[in-house]
Amino acid sequence: MEGENKLFMISEDNLLQFLEFFISRFEAQSGKEKEEIWVDTETAKKLLSIKSDTTLFKLRSEGKIEYSQPSRKVILYKRESILRYIEDNSYKTF
Repeated sequence: MEGENKLFMISEDNLLQFLEFFISRFEAQSGKEKEEIWVDTETAKKLLSIKSDTTLFKLRSEGKIEYSQPSRKVILYKRESILRYIEDNSYKTF
């Protein structure tokens, strides 16, 4: 029959799986990939449009961008703090 509403049951786990699938598919189609919270040195330099490790070290040591050092040779930078630094240093034109 047309116009008849149908009722069906779904488990909570299945519903959550479906929602995760739907959201990831939607983000992929809309070009919004999940952005990583922490980025490596090269990505941080790319976001900041700099080439110098020294400049990155200076920003890090002055506390202008957040970082984490999970091991001696690995330094990760918080993407949000880099974007905030860029925004804080932007100027409005007249």
